[in-house]
Amino acid sequence: MALEFFMVKKPQNQQSKPRVKKTSSSKRRSNAKKTPRRRRFSGLAIKFFVVFVVIMGVWGVYLDSKIRYRFEGHKWQLPAVIYGRELNLYPNIRLTRQEVERELKQLNYRKVTHPISSGEFSASDYKIAMVRRPFTFPDGSQGAVPVLLTFSKTRLVKIQNRDTGAPLSHLRLDPVLIDRISTGSSEDRLFVPLSQIPKSLTQALIQTEDRDFYHHEGVSLTGIARAFVVNLMAGHTVQGGSTITQQLAKNLFLTRRQTLWRKIQEAYMALLISLRYSKQDVLETYLNEVYLGQNGSRSVHGVGLASYFYFGRPVNDLSMDQQALLVALVKGPSYYDPWRHPQRARQRRDVVLRLMVQAGYLDRYQYQEMVARPLDLVPRGDMGYQHIPGFVELVRQSLDKHFQNWQKASGLRIFTTLEPIAQRQAQHAVKARLQAMHQPHLQAAMVVTDRHSGAIRALVGSRAGDDTGFNRALNAHRQVGSLLKPFIYLTAYEMGHSPGELLDDSPLTVKLADGQDWQPHNYSRKFGSPVMLYKALAESLNVPTVRLGMAIGVDKVIDTLHQAGLNMSLKPYPSLLLGAVELSPMQVAQIYQTIANEGVYQPLYSISSVVDAHNKVIYRHQSQAQRRFATVPTYQLLFNLIQVARIGTGHSLKWRLPHVSVAGKTGTTDDLRDSWFVGFDDRQLVTTWVGRDDNKPAHVTGATAALPIFANYLKATGAQSLRLVTPEHLSWLSFSPDTGKVVDSHCKGSVLLPAPESFAQNKQPCQSGGLGAFFRKVF
Repeated sequence: MALEFFMVKKPQNQQSKPRVKKTSSSKRRSNAKKTPRRRRFSGLAIKFFVVFVVIMGVWGVYLDSKIRYRFEGHKWQLPAVIYGRELNLYPNIRLTRQEVERELKQLNYRKVTHPISSGEFSASDYKIAMVRRPFTFPDGSQGAVPVLLTFSKTRLVKIQNRDTGAPLSHLRLDPVLIDRISTGSSEDRLFVPLSQIPKSLTQALIQTEDRDFYHHEGVSLTGIARAFVVNLMAGHTVQGGSTITQQLAKNLFLTRRQTLWRKIQEAYMALLISLRYSKQDVLETYLNEVYLGQNGSRSVHGVGLASYFYFGRPVNDLSMDQQALLVALVKGPSYYDPWRHPQRARQRRDVVLRLMVQAGYLDRYQYQEMVARPLDLVPRGDMGYQHIPGFVELVRQSLDKHFQNWQKASGLRIFTTLEPIAQRQAQHAVKARLQAMHQPHLQAAMVVTDRHSGAIRALVGSRAGDDTGFNRALNAHRQVGSLLKPFIYLTAYEMGHSPGELLDDSPLTVKLADGQDWQPHNYSRKFGSPVMLYKALAESLNVPTVRLGMAIGVDKVIDTLHQAGLNMSLKPYPSLLLGAVELSPMQVAQIYQTIANEGVYQPLYSISSVVDAHNKVIYRHQSQAQRRFATVPTYQLLFNLIQVARIGTGHSLKWRLPHVSVAGKTGTTDDLRDSWFVGFDDRQLVTTWVGRDDNKPAHVTGATAALPIFANYLKATGAQSLRLVTPEHLSWLSFSPDTGKVVDSHCKGSVLLPAPESFAQNKQPCQSGGLGAFFRKVF
């Protein structure tokens, strides 16, 4: 039994072993099943990771190419910037202290007690102390420099470095910003290199927006944490979590939608930007890209344009509190709009200033002084510009002439000939005179040019002076009347006529080509005895002028007009002799420029140079001076035009501009429709027109409407007596008023006039002595 029992148990034990083995084998089979699963999962994870890395790499390459294209190509389509002329100062230049001070105010220099920063000046009786702004001129950059200007009553005597006392031979003032020509983009900006942005502004920006800017690679986790704590403690948002580089990535490439995907892209692009570009590149791009306001339909980007938008001056002129306001606006230009919400803007500005104190950039005293200051804004839309759309239209026409597709160029800087003070005084002279005439339908135009160079110094296209509508200086073509007479007399002088010869002033009938008779009349509707040639022009007599013109030939007069610079075809009708030609004020200015420049033709021009976005000069005006008329005939004509202002139709200039020698010519058309006056002193040629747009009678003459505008303008800008160079082979000879011949100087009633010296060979004796020359002009 025991054995049986034993024998029975053994199989049980043997049977149990396989169970144990079976259990162990099952576990092994189970683990074997799990192992491939883990391996498959791990492999899948690795594959996903590899795919992710590849995708991120490819995406990174794509984003990097976008970043490089933007950074290394044209970041922005910048508008063309238009500047006025540079004022060049040198010892002994004819400029008064008051004139230079007006120029500085026009440039928005601040008048202070002690000038320290750029764009500041002080003035006393005969001195101006100032700190000239840094500026990049067409021939290179010049930094801020402290200077002392010393004046006499009429001249700049001395220029010195204010700090060292060293004499300076020359000083250029930065030109006034006139306007910008838009490229069509809704974004507007004025690019400023980082070197010209105040360091204190960049410090304020970094302290407010990204304190760890120089210590992270585009994304800052500590900055995010710090912003969270600071904002929590303040109870409102004081600091942002995005770095400057992230903000730049968002502004350049992404939308403003607050989504996780956008934040991921923003962070990734920030890392790529930091990897490829320096901190200085990032700062410069950010400061020129950041959105800082809205000017109508165009958005204001960058601190360069925002500085003009809010304060009317360049960014390197801003005080620390003004810089703080620009930094404050980064957070929300609309919410902190200083015109609509001045209290909000001021509070945010003060937050920026307080952060500057905490960083050690300002002390408590400076902080207290700055937070007490008002916002000191310019009127919205003013921007400190000249706003001269009429002149800008002329610049556009010149650009079209010299450059093809200039509108597609980015960042052009256009330096023009416009003189800010001359423009302001021209606008004032036009507006004041027309208001005084109490005729609301009258309109006006005015062109001011440099007498010698042909540079256009001012242009007015309407009575209001804003020239926002029809530009009459360029586009109004009106009959010029007696303005053409000087060209008849110039032709006569070149053909050998003398200023003392007699012209018949009796009734005249001219047979026209169509068989009709034309009978010209003088303005007075009266005829007279024979009159000396020079006096016929001075008194603007029609009948003697037509006789002279018909004698020398209308075609010859047309040739003279073309030589003077008139670029249009004319038909030789006799009526042309009395100004039956329609010209614009600009065309009139061009032909008179040749006369005023003593017979030397110079094309009028408005652009002195053009610089591209890389500061390379791509255009510079070159003088095209050509002598078109001989010196002696031109001098005779200029003498005649001086007599217009003394004894002729412009004789009111004797009391309007006392003790000043000027020359000019009045012009009045039929039915008193148009009033013209073209005049010049030693510096400037001024062309003025007054009339109605509908061409109805305006009941004005050249002497009653246009001439007073000329006189008031010269009085305001400082008239300088005309000084002419007496040419060789010219003599002052006495002419008999009875015969028109050269006589001895002691002959009774003889008139001293300029004439070629060869005329003296035909001198005739007088029958008896007399009073001698009663008319004498010494140049």
